[in-house]
Formats: sequence, structure tokens, C-alpha cells
Amino acid sequence: MTALFSPLDLRETTIPNRVMVSPMCQYSCENRDGLATDWHRTHLGSRAVGGAGLVMTEATAVEARGRISPADLGIWNDEHAAALEPITEFVRQQGSVPAIQLAHAGRKASTSRPWEGHDPLQPDDGGWETVGPSGEPWPYEDGDAPPTRKLDQDGIEGVVDSFRAAAERARDAGFEVAEVHAAHGYLLHEFCSPVTNHREDDYGGDFEGRTRLVREVTAAVREVWPDGKPVFVRISATDWLPERESWTVDDSVRLADHLAAAGADLIDVSGGGIHPDSRPDYTGPNYQLRYAERIREETDSDVAVGAVGGITTPEQAEAIVANDRADLAIVGREHLRDPYFAMHAAEALDATDEIEGPPQYRRAFGF
Repeated sequence: MTALFSPLDLRETTIPNRVMVSPMCQYSCENRDGLATDWHRTHLGSRAVGGAGLVMTEATAVEARGRISPADLGIWNDEHAAALEPITEFVRQQGSVPAIQLAHAGRKASTSRPWEGHDPLQPDDGGWETVGPSGEPWPYEDGDAPPTRKLDQDGIEGVVDSFRAAAERARDAGFEVAEVHAAHGYLLHEFCSPVTNHREDDYGGDFEGRTRLVREVTAAVREVWPDGKPVFVRISATDWLPERESWTVDDSVRLADHLAAAGADLIDVSGGGIHPDSRPDYTGPNYQLRYAERIREETDSDVAVGAVGGITTPEQAEAIVANDRADLAIVGREHLRDPYFAMHAAEALDATDEIEGPPQYRRAFGF
């Protein structure tokens, strides 16, 4: 059996293969309501038809003010959960595991969609006040960021409650994996990084203070998530800002053990996003795999690890898992180019007997 098409057991949940569809924002909700549409059903459903073992939604906001743009998915009320339920059912019917990324954009919220400029939106133009650890807005070049408010103790507790309530709705909508989004410069990452967290209370200062919120959110999600189903946390392993005090891979190794203690079963390892100057030193194939590998090798816990970034070929994905560099190959842009990446990978790796594939499509894939 190929490593890529071996199952992964996390708690009592079996992911049938090691191909995961990375959470990728679609900016396709209508009427600013956060409700899933036919686009989301087609986007996520087609990747399940394509054979991916785990299919994850885009960053799904736990509060209205936590959206990146007005067109983002939401899970802050029961109507959102009802709109997502048919998607989870269809994904499961294809043999894939439905997963949701629970998110809060923090100070990077209130922007237009990328193809509309990804510009900041002021409250008078359809945007809203954003929140963050220190009240400093995202540093747009023109300085035209929407107002950003520093979260007080009540506001922090409200964020934790929002993640908990969102997890309950996601659970009831049929999702089998919940991922806490703590990467890419969004709210939980903003609290972790000294680049953006200048607090002097219990949620700032040293490593323990700055990581307190992400640990509390992870524990809150774990508290309401079924015991037999896994919780993931996506992190930015590094801020990619070596010339200043910032979040580092050493910090991420340390955080992984804390997250495992809080109930995380897998660390989804990405990078960057905390500041416009944040840039990787290399952007080729597997460019973030080194971070996942370090976390896998150096943590004291047995938490699983997923690798993302520049994974575009079946051979890459197979090697990542076969060489024990990560437990999941998380494929993003290649899944946009090819919804049937997993089935094409099975062909390329001579493993068509290791993946079922939809019977309607088998004659096209040599199954």
C-alpha cells in the first residue's frame, strides 16, 4: 500500500487517505449574510468526489466582525449551520471526512474581495470596526485601515465563547473535524506574536501570556467537540521576520505541546501573514515542510502534524507521508487546478486499488 492512501486514525475518526483539501477562502457568500451557497456546495463537494480523504471549509467566521470580507462564510448563528449541513452530508456520502475551519480575522477583517482590490472597508462603506490584541490597525500602505479596538477582558471572553458556540453549531451540522485558525496574521496569531501583541496583562508579555488565548480557544472547542472526533489547530510556524522580535519555529515547537495538552490532535503547519513585510526566504516545492517536520520531530507529545505549501504532485505528497515528515499532505492551490487530485495521484502512484472513487467516474481513471 502507498503511504498516501493509507488511512489515518485520530481518536475514533478514520481519514481514509492522507490527502487533505486545504481551507481556501472563496469570498462567495451573497447578501453579506455568511450563508453557504451553491458555489460552496460545488467547490467542497467536487473535491470529495475527487477522492480527498479530508475536505475542509474556508475560514468560517465565528463572529460577524471576524470575517475577512463581507462575502466570507459564517457559523455565528443556526441559519449558517443549516446551510452547511447538506454539504457535510454530501462530502460524507463520497467517503471523505467533512471538516470546518473556525476563524476570526481580527485586525485583518473588513476588506473587499481579492478580485475587487482587497482594500480596507470603512464602516461607512460596508465595513466595520475590527479588533485586536493591542488596538493597532493593519499597516496598509495608505494608512486607510478601518478603526481597530483593543479587546478588553470581556471582549476576550466573548471571543472564546464565540469559538465554543461555533464549534457546537458545526458539530450539529455534521462536521467531523474542527480546526482552530491561529495562523496568517488573524486574531489568534495576533495574540501569539510579539509583532502585534503589546499587552501587559495576562494575555500579553511572555510566551505563556501571548499564547493564552489560543490555548483557551482550543480547550473550549475541545470541550464541546465529540470525544471521538479530532480537533486541529492551524498555526503560522514563523512570522518570517528575522530582523525583529517575532514568532519563531522554536515558539511553534513549544506551542504544539501546549495545544496537545489543550486537546488538539493535529497541528496544521503554515507560515507568515502577520505583517506586510512578512516574506518566506524560499517559495518553491514543499517550502513549509521543514517547519512541519521540526514540530513533528521535536515536540514531546504525540500530536499529529499536517504539512502545507507548494505540494503539487502525487510524488511529493507520497514522499512527505512515506518518509514520516508529516501525517497529512495538505493540498491547496493544486486542488483549485485539479479537483480530482487524489484520483489522479492514485493513477500516478499505481494505487487505483487503494481508493474507491465514485463509480460514475471510474472508467475515466482506470479503476
